[in-house]
Amino acid sequence: MLPGPTRTEGVERFMADLAARAGVPVEAFIQRFFAEARPTSILKRLIEPAEVAAAVAFLASPLASAINGAAVRVEGGVVRTIA
Repeated sequence: MLPGPTRTEGVERFMADLAARAGVPVEAFIQRFFAEARPTSILKRLIEPAEVAAAVAFLASPLASAINGAAVRVEGGVVRTIA
């Protein structure tokens, strides 16, 4: 499982600290993070833990019986280039 930036307590604390240092609200900092550090992100937001959990539940279920040895990305989609 390869989760992308996920809205966990630790990430929220980290982002809040960085936002405070930059003197901006947390949500504005997160938007700036995606605009500057992850400009090719399709979702343009943090992934919710429930979204990662849903992927884990699927992979652990019989529905995923044909998936074997794959690195499954749960990162909301990233494109290679910006048009």
